[in-house]
Parts: sequence; structure tokens; C-alpha cells
Amino acid sequence: MIYPSPGILASTSPRRRELITLFDLPFEFISADVDESPHAHESPADLVQRLSCAKASIGAQRYPERIVIGADTTVWLDETIIGKPVDANDAVRMLTQLRNRPHTVYSGITVMRGSQSITQAVATTVQMRDYSDQAIAAYVATGDPLDKAAAYAIQHNGFRPVEYVEGCFANVMGLPLCHLYRALVTLGVPVNEPDARCQAHLQIVCPVAKNILSNEPRALSAPSRTLAPKNGKRG
Repeated sequence: MIYPSPGILASTSPRRRELITLFDLPFEFISADVDESPHAHESPADLVQRLSCAKASIGAQRYPERIVIGADTTVWLDETIIGKPVDANDAVRMLTQLRNRPHTVYSGITVMRGSQSITQAVATTVQMRDYSDQAIAAYVATGDPLDKAAAYAIQHNGFRPVEYVEGCFANVMGLPLCHLYRALVTLGVPVNEPDARCQAHLQIVCPVAKNILSNEPRALSAPSRTLAPKNGKRG
């Protein structure tokens, strides 16, 4: 158990809140509003690390006695950081730009416990499928893309925008669980490895989890592909 009291996840994302339950530890959730605008010449990895740290700091100020986790996610395409769409038209533009192409999803995670803090960035390559203009319009009409980086959710059952990923699948949902596990253990939080529960929940076979958990460099340098589920609630 996280002690002396439940941990804090400083995020309003339903995807992150869903994923963190796979640790089977008590967490409470708070909103941590920060300006997510990138700085001039800021890399996507630096951006998500800075924002995850800022969000975790807000939680740590409110709950200094608890474990606090902050997270942020962005998309990198054509040497440009792609954030959340401003409206439906912007969502259509983003999804059209991403169609049938690879891009990189970066998530930053920060774990704070008292005076101790760990921040890291995780990158996953995502290959989008060749969806139609009609599929884009139908998905945007649901309203689902409007609060998501690059205007899509990898796990959306109706749109299913992704062909495959190279790297951590959960990272594309905003919370790379194996990397988070390592940070929690480093800060003395007794927690079970998440890989089996994560794969069962997402209905995938993850080829990189064991390498990430063992901290082997090849987990980031040459990961195998994970096919996106085609059926079921996670597809």
C-alpha cells in the first residue's frame, strides 16, 4: 500500500485514471491546471517532462505527505509539437495530417515523495491506418477527439485509428505503466509489476514490457511492433 495515505494522481484524464487502477493501490485524483504551451525551441521530451513536473508539484504542495504522480502527453509530427485541437475543424485537420503516417507520442511522468522526485519522458512510435474522410467526420462528431493530444484515442472502439505501435502501448494512452512502476519502486513504494495486468486489460501482447522493467536499452532503441486490437472494448 502507498502510505501514509492514498497516492495522488494529478490528472483529469479518464485514460490515466483507468490505467493506474491496474496497480491495485489506493489513489485519489485531482486537477492540476497548468499552461501547456511549449517554450520556444522546446523539444517534445522536454515539454512533457516540464509539464508533468509542474502538475506533480501542484499536487505535492497540496498533499506534501503523499506520493504524487504528474503526467503529460504530446505528439510529434513533421518536427512540430501537436497538442489538443481547438475545435472540431482543427480535429479534422490533425487527423487528416496523421492519416497513414507514423508519428511519435511522448509522455512525461513525474513521481514525487517528500524531497525525492523522479521525472522521465517515454517515446512510442505510432503508425496510423489509412482511414477515410467519412471515418474522420464520424469520429469528430462524437466529440471524443476534442480533449486529446493530436485529436485521437488509440483505444477508441469505433474509430480504431492505429495500425500498430513500436514501444509502450499504454504510453500512447498517457501513462507508461512499466516506467511508472520503476519510478515508484525506486522511491520505496511496494507495488507489483504491471505488465501482465496491463496486457490483459488492453488485450495486447507487449513485446517490450520485460525489457523496460529490466531497464535494458534495447527497449527504447529497437522495440518490436504491437498491433492495435481490432475487436473488443479496447480496440
